[in-house]
Amino acid sequence: MPHSPTTRALWQIHFCVLLWGFTAILGKLITLPALPLVWWRMLIVVATLALLPKVWRGLRAMPVRTRWAYAGIGVLVALHWLTFYGAIKLANASVAATCIAFATPMTALIEPMLTRTRFRPGDLALGVLSLPGIWLVVGGVPAGMHTGIVAGVISALFVAIFNSLNKRMVDGGDALTVTALELGAGTVTLSLLAPLMPLLVPAFAGPLLVLPAGMDVLWLLVLALACTLLPFALCLVALRHLSAFTAQLSVNLEPVYAIALAAVFFNEQQELSARFYFGVAIILGVVFAQGLLAGRRAPRHAQQVGVNETHHVAD
Repeated sequence: MPHSPTTRALWQIHFCVLLWGFTAILGKLITLPALPLVWWRMLIVVATLALLPKVWRGLRAMPVRTRWAYAGIGVLVALHWLTFYGAIKLANASVAATCIAFATPMTALIEPMLTRTRFRPGDLALGVLSLPGIWLVVGGVPAGMHTGIVAGVISALFVAIFNSLNKRMVDGGDALTVTALELGAGTVTLSLLAPLMPLLVPAFAGPLLVLPAGMDVLWLLVLALACTLLPFALCLVALRHLSAFTAQLSVNLEPVYAIALAAVFFNEQQELSARFYFGVAIILGVVFAQGLLAGRRAPRHAQQVGVNETHHVAD
């Protein structure tokens, strides 16, 4: 019996989230420091998108002011990925994935300011409820990983900001063109930051233009093509049959997948205490509660909004 379009779309979106969960695992497997890792990931995606005539047509049709706005957002995307993979290098994949869950309550506070929508006290209350979980997570990891938590939280802050800005510009251009423009600007940003990184954040630095060797080449291609472009394209198909609310609840499972995969591949559960996982449960509970509240008040046109937004939250 054939599956309905909605059922098929749900399987597609969960497959996308699973692929995004692998980004943390690949960040651990790739031996490059955070800066060259992110630079190569962005460059591969941009080079692939540059082969599509549709992207160039969309770029020519976009107003100059809009291009600059998306380029600015691309700077934030680059800094998000840089701090995310920095968190993996400084701590581990489980810690980095957990910190990204903070983006949801952060967005509840930041989005009204950037999109000029009404502030909702309930969202603030949920953010406060996540504080015990944060306290447990910090106390449940070795002291040597605390710097990684700081990097992860900063990464989540960048997610909250650029997702809110992308929502404000939701109708600014074709999704593939926007992705190429943002990641292209991010690649340029990292190229300009590279000489300063050893002074600013030594842990994230590395030889930017060095050619990856050995298995790093394979893992980078998998990261850029299988865990970035593929889920992005598949999401666009799936979201034709799903609401933004349903999609967002699925995306919230990404930290769960990442932590489970890290336990399978790296036995990271041996590095982290039960206190850490209890804190993770609290944080994810807040994230899902916020998603439920958002779903109840979502406008009817949210499905179209979701098509334009979801690819920007992928790690």
